[in-house]
Amino acid sequence: MITIEQAGRLRKAGVLWNPVAGDRFVVPDRDMDEDVFVVSDMTVEVHDYQGSKVIGFNGTTEWALDSIEQREVIWLPREEQLRTLLGPHFRALETVPDGFRVVLLDTTHTAPDAEQAYADAVIHLLGA
Repeated sequence: MITIEQAGRLRKAGVLWNPVAGDRFVVPDRDMDEDVFVVSDMTVEVHDYQGSKVIGFNGTTEWALDSIEQREVIWLPREEQLRTLLGPHFRALETVPDGFRVVLLDTTHTAPDAEQAYADAVIHLLGA
């Protein structure tokens, strides 16, 4: 999984998120940075509310957070979502002794986790 720092850099670089079921996110700065949530049609749903997206937590959630605006959470894109963001620049994903390497047209990015290598490559492409 990508780090919160990488996810923040992606957002700052302009990567847009249209939440769908299966997407992961964190709620920063509320003593929940370690908790990863997943958008689901049963427990965490996305609603349009007065022109903005609101992420609602349904009945099975044990703590007192009914909903939160999308702009207050940080999306943690999955491997295939990051690969899609690379578009035609992506050439290959390779395993290497210290993890994974993403090969682009003109550069490579190595990290212990494939998603982290993809995130580094996207950040590089966006100049962030």
